[in-house]
Amino acid sequence: MSSQAASTTQAAVAMTGGQALVAALAAQGIDTVFGIPGTHNLEIYRHLGASGVRHVGTRHEQGAGYAADGYARTTGRVGVALVTTGPALLNAAAAAGQAYSDSVPVLVVSPGLPLRHPATGNGLLHETKDQQAAMRAVAAASLRPTSVAEVPIAVAQAFAIMTNARPRPVHLEVPLDVLAETADVQIPPPVARTTLTADPAALAAAARRLGTASRPVILAGGGANHAAKELRALAERLGAPVVTTTNGKGVLPEDHELALGAGIHLPTVRDLVEAADVVLAVGTELAPADLWYGPLPLGDRLIRVDIDPVGLVTNAAPAIGLVGDAARSLADLLNGIPADTGRASIADIATWRDRKSADAQKEGAEWLPFVQALAAALPRDVVLGTDNAMVCYLGMQTNLPTYLPWSFLFPTGYGTLGYGLPAAIGAKVGNPDRPVVAVLGDGGVMFTVAELATAVELRLALPVVVVDNSGYGEIRNEMLDRGDPIHAVTFPAPDFAQLGRSLGCLGVSLDDPGDLTTAVTDAFAAEAPTVIHLRHHDVAAKDATGGPS
Repeated sequence: MSSQAASTTQAAVAMTGGQALVAALAAQGIDTVFGIPGTHNLEIYRHLGASGVRHVGTRHEQGAGYAADGYARTTGRVGVALVTTGPALLNAAAAAGQAYSDSVPVLVVSPGLPLRHPATGNGLLHETKDQQAAMRAVAAASLRPTSVAEVPIAVAQAFAIMTNARPRPVHLEVPLDVLAETADVQIPPPVARTTLTADPAALAAAARRLGTASRPVILAGGGANHAAKELRALAERLGAPVVTTTNGKGVLPEDHELALGAGIHLPTVRDLVEAADVVLAVGTELAPADLWYGPLPLGDRLIRVDIDPVGLVTNAAPAIGLVGDAARSLADLLNGIPADTGRASIADIATWRDRKSADAQKEGAEWLPFVQALAAALPRDVVLGTDNAMVCYLGMQTNLPTYLPWSFLFPTGYGTLGYGLPAAIGAKVGNPDRPVVAVLGDGGVMFTVAELATAVELRLALPVVVVDNSGYGEIRNEMLDRGDPIHAVTFPAPDFAQLGRSLGCLGVSLDDPGDLTTAVTDAFAAEAPTVIHLRHHDVAAKDATGGPS
């Protein structure tokens, strides 16, 4: 062994598999995990306290996964969900699927059945035929070390998968008997993060084309969030307007003169792209979940930057493709473009912004009073944990300005419900000095409402806004659009303020969205979470069950 290797690799120490797992997580820089103890993961929990790794106990494993996701998005670090076998792991699978869809590095750790467990099963507690198959279906990988010595290696391998190339979730399963066994273990050093550099010839070609463009446009997705500084510098060099996807929202402050904000699905953005002579797409899938009404008219004008070579050619083939880290690629492009390149008229960009704002206000008209009242209460550095609710994707996404990367947490693509509350908790745990707000629908909040108890235990000054439109409003509208009978989508909501108080929260009920400003402002200063129940409207029509719809 070289002297350099000796200085970075610990000497072998006798450990159980559970102890080796915790030590390996700590060596990779993990200081917080979200989870729930169970019979089969106690050998892991046994060592958390001594390791200095903080445990945040959630009330459901899905909540643990979403909290790890919100933590990861807002800190730039890996989020960890620690669960037990069988039903617990399957509860967390939806969160892993959401993290995969949104390219978020979440590590889901669980025990697994023993190495020599009978192939056809014998009724062991939580026995599941193939946990790994289930997790491989929703995560980037599922790793299963088969010895104590291999446990820290598997942890390092998981971090290598999650933190190099496209970030995505990984499942790590340690067999029950391996967790309990003892062996000599070496803990690897932290995994090095590599920066993938795009092909120099492609960079030069892209720089030439951008440098001679008279009407460039930039589309930025979630993959651009870590490249905010470089994106801004390049946009300013080109004088190019910037439109973002939902996950890219805030990568350029939405009051910047070049920012058109989020909502690449809006009609004005389609017109803007059609009028451009070059379109630079950075870190976006250009996915149907982003575009809603069909692909953009990009033609042969597309330059695309993506860390994933498969993603680079999915949904839209670029004229010039740059496979590389977004920050490095944009910096290299900037170096290849003369400083006096900017040509776009700020007045023209303001016209496009006004047109797009009109689209957004039309689309979200029903929700504008709510959005305006909420905006008046929000500090500039706020993080919004949102759910897959109409108020969020129709109202807030395009009408509520944000100013920092990953300041608008939303479950795109996979489209899960119940994400917003635990994601907001994870964001607040990872960023205790930043204001965080959860905004949820009355349908989705019921998926993870138990996490209010987690927020109470942590004493988080967290406004939790529940916008009540009497059920699953989006699905109700789709039934109406199809001419179908309206049923199973309307139900009476509980008194969410009282529900919050029963769990230790403060509770406020509102009928006027104008009162939201004061309620949220007060909630930021409280010593406990505040559930703010806003009754959106009364729906008078009758559904097929005879109730209101």
